[in-house]
Amino acid sequence: MSLNPDSLFISPADVARELANAGYLADDSIATTVFLAQALGKPLLVEGPAGVGKTELAKAVARAADAELIRLQCYEGLDEARALYEWNYKKQLLRIQAAPSDQAWDSTHDDIFTDEFLLERPLLAAIRRNGATVLLIDETDKADVEVEGLLLEVLSDFQVTIPELGTVKAVRRPFVVLTSNAARELSEALKRRCLYLHLDYPRPDRERDIVLAQVPGIEAELAEQLVRTVGTLRGLEIKKAPSIAETIDWARTLLALGLDELDEAAVARTLGVVLKHVSDQERATRELGLDKLGLDKLGLKS
Repeated sequence: MSLNPDSLFISPADVARELANAGYLADDSIATTVFLAQALGKPLLVEGPAGVGKTELAKAVARAADAELIRLQCYEGLDEARALYEWNYKKQLLRIQAAPSDQAWDSTHDDIFTDEFLLERPLLAAIRRNGATVLLIDETDKADVEVEGLLLEVLSDFQVTIPELGTVKAVRRPFVVLTSNAARELSEALKRRCLYLHLDYPRPDRERDIVLAQVPGIEAELAEQLVRTVGTLRGLEIKKAPSIAETIDWARTLLALGLDELDEAAVARTLGVVLKHVSDQERATRELGLDKLGLDKLGLKS
């Protein structure tokens, strides 16, 4: 029996099935961890390199559960006003100016600190929603350490304290997904409140299946070639390894160009779809050559 009365899924198998219907192929580890996160009412911390599908997992859970997705994009300098709430100071000032001259300040104060003047930001919006909600706290490692302290109350008790209004408790707990590229180590206090899932680039056969599922019309042999090529590129010492999304984009590019095989000309024409730094393109061209030797390494035809 689920510990969470607002369960989105009834079993790990149900998670895998519903995520597949939502366009996300989840292995047993992913399906089990997502199920446990919702069953135990725990936030899910998903860590791994950029481009392995961390954010897409949260989006897929929202689609699969027919839930509202609320996203907090983290960045350096993110503060409480942008993450939690702030007051509409301009509107408050207008109300103060419109107040009768003989009105006591305490009365005016009570008038301007109400819901009418409150600007919800993602964390508060997710806490106050009555419907099924997925709260995505994206790239948590990019935020300052102080932001983690702000998250602790939300992730521990699913409540937010607003001094002027009191404590706002969640009527229905959101399903929380935090993502991290491991650019910095997150605090142990934050990790203790979460279940942990590490995602890496998928095995070639799984990435091939992802391409086949996401790109209707592509031949299995071409998808195989594409995935093998992307795997080789990821093995080079480059600034930015191709993501799964870029693999899919490359597959769609080949279809758009009417190409049915990944030969030397196709790679040369479309390399910019997967390598977004000129130094990476130069390294790939130099080390793989796009000559007979390079094509042999890629398993492609000249």
